[in-house]
Amino acid sequence: MQALMNRIRRFGGSSSLVRDERGLSTVEYVILLVIVAVLAIGTWQKFGSKVRENIDDSSTQIEGLKNGEGSGATD
Repeated sequence: MQALMNRIRRFGGSSSLVRDERGLSTVEYVILLVIVAVLAIGTWQKFGSKVRENIDDSSTQIEGLKNGEGSGATD
């Protein structure tokens, strides 16, 4: 068992692939990008539903004004 561990240590210690950290920053940026994208999509959906709600309410009020309801005007 000890011989196997020594071989693994020698292989890992001399391998530049194990010590290469160039890709780590790329992975970190991808993770941050995914987090930002998820937050942006969630915010956009929440914002979009509020805008849709306000437009629907405005449309209902405009229809009421066209029909003479709720305008406070007397004929």
